[in-house]
Amino acid sequence: MRRALLLLLALFTLPVTAAELKPFEASYTADWKTMPISGTAGRSLKKLDDGRWQLDFEASMLVASLTETSVFRLENNAFLPQTYRFNRSGLGKSKQIELDFDWGEKQVIGSDRGNQVRVPLNRGLVDKSTYQLVLQHDVAAGKKSMSYQVIDGDEVETYDFRVLGEEKVETKAGTVDAIKVERVRDPTQSNRKTVLWFAKEWGYLLVRLNQVEKDGKEYQIMLKEGTVDGRKVEGAQ
Repeated sequence: MRRALLLLLALFTLPVTAAELKPFEASYTADWKTMPISGTAGRSLKKLDDGRWQLDFEASMLVASLTETSVFRLENNAFLPQTYRFNRSGLGKSKQIELDFDWGEKQVIGSDRGNQVRVPLNRGLVDKSTYQLVLQHDVAAGKKSMSYQVIDGDEVETYDFRVLGEEKVETKAGTVDAIKVERVRDPTQSNRKTVLWFAKEWGYLLVRLNQVEKDGKEYQIMLKEGTVDGRKVEGAQ
């Protein structure tokens, strides 16, 4: 469940202008396929007074909870992360990450679970939350395959995705027309599977996510309700 909720974080490179970004709020249900346990999650995007954008995520289940906040700005049609904060409690393990993106010095500086982080910063590098927003916009722009450089601790990892096609998806808010996308992994390295659906009519908001872990356990996250640019998300009933 925790991993599935992190994927909602875990949660971009075609030109996008600030005008094309639309604030949103969305709440989700999260369920194990084989166990009677459920959780909730929320995700939102808002524009700050200084012109930057803030992307928030929070999730809870049983005795565990997590929060994640990314602040970024747009410059010459590129997403530039400014700060990233992550906090998880419960599940026997707490985790705290604080990253600051210094574009002047070209460095990411911060800490991950108490360990110092210092990584070279190049345009195109994004945090584990912001990349999801860029993925959303790449799908909206019609891209069929995407690859992102994502900072994870003191390492930079490559996340690859490909579009599988269009599909009608059942959500708590009704049936929506969506674009189906899968995370591409090397089968010799991992047998995990991740599939995501983005609603076409609603700013390509993430409305569903399915995750199969390497041990075969399956999770599902589904949109409960949401708004995009002030409009309530409503699918066909």
